[in-house]
Amino acid sequence: MTTKITTLLFDLDGTLIDTNDLIITTFLHTLDKYYPSKYKREDVLPFMGPTLQETFEGIDPDRVEEMILDYRTFNLANHDLLVKEFEGVLETIQILQEKGFKLGIVSTKIYDTVLKGMKLTKLDPFFNVIVAMEHVSKVKPDPEPIFNALKQLGSTPEETIMVGDNYHDILAGKNAGTKTAGVSWSAKGREYIAKYEPDYILENMKDLLIILGV
Repeated sequence: MTTKITTLLFDLDGTLIDTNDLIITTFLHTLDKYYPSKYKREDVLPFMGPTLQETFEGIDPDRVEEMILDYRTFNLANHDLLVKEFEGVLETIQILQEKGFKLGIVSTKIYDTVLKGMKLTKLDPFFNVIVAMEHVSKVKPDPEPIFNALKQLGSTPEETIMVGDNYHDILAGKNAGTKTAGVSWSAKGREYIAKYEPDYILENMKDLLIILGV
């Protein structure tokens, strides 16, 4: 008999809220300062998902802190101009909460920025738990952030779906033993997320309601 799903964990960027333009614009702005005209939109898509530390270490290990500071300064200044909602997200999350599902956020962003995005898109009242970058020693795809969220929610991996738009969301779920759902609106495209073989691929967040039988 299959365990009933009671708990849903979500990545934030690119999954619940459309930060794609914000992230791409911020990377291009930051990198253009150090490497004028070198990077284009398609060059920065692989940087979406990993932590800023990992990304900038791969580009210039000597200027990581400086680049992170430039990135965060521009990102915060332009956050509310460029962040948008994804269709179907708010209604779906409201229904899930009303039906008694336990909801959590598992993000590689810092807590304050997670909260900023959630408040802007009116998602902040619906989540019992937020696990951000500073709450863990290892980020996704390590299972630690998922285990951290599940412990706070009093849930097990078997009764949980991890929902995300990037490889590290799907792998973290698999590593933790949860079910996984990839979103087809990933900036990298549906085929990209399908490669990681999530249990489900969502065309709209409302698809979760069908999967859960709500």
